[in-house]
Amino acid sequence: MHIDALSRRLIDCYQHGMPLCAEPYRAMAETLGCAESEVLACLERLQQGDGLSRIGPVFEHSRAGASTLVALAVPQARLERVAEWISAFPEVNHNYLREHRYNLWFVLTGPDRAHIDRLLAVIEAETGLKPLDLPMQNAFRIDLGFPLGDAR
Repeated sequence: MHIDALSRRLIDCYQHGMPLCAEPYRAMAETLGCAESEVLACLERLQQGDGLSRIGPVFEHSRAGASTLVALAVPQARLERVAEWISAFPEVNHNYLREHRYNLWFVLTGPDRAHIDRLLAVIEAETGLKPLDLPMQNAFRIDLGFPLGDAR
């Protein structure tokens, strides 16, 4: 995927925060020196080209509800079907294939731990697979970001 100059500037400026105002895309455009329609078109191109997965807040899970990391050992013949089914849950994000007996890993979120437990029971009942439930014990904060800068 080719990333143009506006996309690079947009990513560098806003991967760690968006303006908190009634018209955030307009404010972004003003900062970047372009039209709001250009910002929106740029974001759409990035999303269609798989260069952008989402725009939205990241919440401290303990303040916004509950979450856990889940792993499933899915037989290869069922992997695509189970991964697609798991990904359809609105409470699921970051669904990954891993090289391990536990080959499908995802984050499950909900309003409280009881909701998580109900979802884990549904997943086990529907797939016949026992979820490995790995709730976070301690958060080690990192500021993950990937500055793109100018194309070389």
